[in-house]
Amino acid sequence: MTAATPAMTIDQLKDAAKAIRRLIIKITTEAGSGHPSSSLSAVEVVTALYFGGFMRHSKANPRDPKRDRFILSKGHAVPVLYSALCHAGYYTFEEIMTLRKLGSPFEGHPNMKRLDTMEASTGSLGQGLSLGLGQALACRLDGLDAHTYVMMGDGEMGEGQVWEAIAAAAKYKTGNLTAIVDQNGYQQTGSTHQVLDLTPFAPKFEAFGWHTQTINGNSQEEVVAALTAARKITDRPTAIISQTKKGFGILPVLETTGDLNYHGKPLSKELAEKALALLA
Repeated sequence: MTAATPAMTIDQLKDAAKAIRRLIIKITTEAGSGHPSSSLSAVEVVTALYFGGFMRHSKANPRDPKRDRFILSKGHAVPVLYSALCHAGYYTFEEIMTLRKLGSPFEGHPNMKRLDTMEASTGSLGQGLSLGLGQALACRLDGLDAHTYVMMGDGEMGEGQVWEAIAAAAKYKTGNLTAIVDQNGYQQTGSTHQVLDLTPFAPKFEAFGWHTQTINGNSQEEVVAALTAARKITDRPTAIISQTKKGFGILPVLETTGDLNYHGKPLSKELAEKALALLA
């Protein structure tokens, strides 16, 4: 039976996060494409979910109905998920190093038809929360004590479908659903404040009836505390506004490029070596 992974200590989680960051850089540089900076901002949350004792998951039975679910709505950041699953022993380093290569199941966005660890095929932004709501409701109808987590980017919060899902989740009191907004401040075409500023997010979720927390999403301590608090809420959906920095962990390297957004660009081998040195 699927069980929650024994919780790592904060120091162990920090070490795991560093290892996951190294994998993200290695696989995207090897691929010559991908979204390393978008993946790096989400590392602390993904690390806590998979290694902090919050999610029930099993290498032996990834599709166990009793499992907890994680949907990466910001699907372009899938290197963080592949890297976390590799660190958890689901895949080998050699396997995930085929990222974005012809014939590889490790595509540039999650594809549930290729990998049974992917809960949804995402990449068309704005759809993940609706998918997560559907899964949360299905689990409730089936009498399953399973929790669904959905991570979204702050750029996709401009999609109308997101807000329809927020309204519906509150209406149906889906206490087994947690939305996490990776608020790293950038999207493909620039700063989210310039493209469409929807901040602050917390009062908007709260207006729909969600339990909401705003945290420093690159603080492992704050992430663990927020996820712990979220699981105690059972009468309504919960939201965590995870304020992060794109490319967190290797910001000094990105600063040398003059591009803090660095969207959809892998690090060159030279930059990757410098980034890995920071994470040694």
